[in-house]
Amino acid sequence: MQSHLEKLNEEIISCRLCPRLVAWREQVAREKRKAYRDQEYWGKPVPGFGDPNARVLVVGLAPGAHGSNRTGRQFTGDASGDFLYPALHRAGFANQPHSSARGDGLILHDMYITASGRCAPPDNKPSREELNNCQPYLEREIEIIQPKIIVALGRVAFERVVRIYSATVRGQPSTVKFAHGATYSLITAKSPMGDHWLLCSYHPSQQNTLTGKLTVKMFDEIWTKVRRLLERP
Repeated sequence: MQSHLEKLNEEIISCRLCPRLVAWREQVAREKRKAYRDQEYWGKPVPGFGDPNARVLVVGLAPGAHGSNRTGRQFTGDASGDFLYPALHRAGFANQPHSSARGDGLILHDMYITASGRCAPPDNKPSREELNNCQPYLEREIEIIQPKIIVALGRVAFERVVRIYSATVRGQPSTVKFAHGATYSLITAKSPMGDHWLLCSYHPSQQNTLTGKLTVKMFDEIWTKVRRLLERP
């Protein structure tokens, strides 16, 4: 399983399917933000990372221009990660509450983190076509990992996962709507009884956390719910 993920990540890192994103991510990596001008930016598509035997797959939106596009690891080096990793540490999914760079000692337990888009998009808004180009990577991650629970951070990630599972989401399409804390049963070949789950959360971006739309308590409740689902027989 690990070798399959490593091969997939090599493909992701070398991807140049979206000219607009290739130009933007590389421009940002050259020009840099003043605070990071002495650092070498990653400037490439950002692969997923974590436990290859994970039962929990976390799906975000896309790398931040000066976060993951700089560090080369999902939710690392920006405010979203500063909100995410303390919560994962409290819930027992991460060995430490911070993530600043690849090689900083962060280890995920029973969790793999990925994204709907792999390149930093201008204004944090990948186009539908760009997301479509990235979707096969997410599909293959799901196929390799076979997670019991998928946590979608934000509406875009939620819609991508629902699109991948299409009619295999119970209640889809009329009753499957994005809402913080909403949980849906997934029907898969290995789970005909629906003991696989899709769980929704607001994205831990500053737009949500600084406005109070997503609080620490609300976010902790998401990971508590994940733990409860994992404990179900």
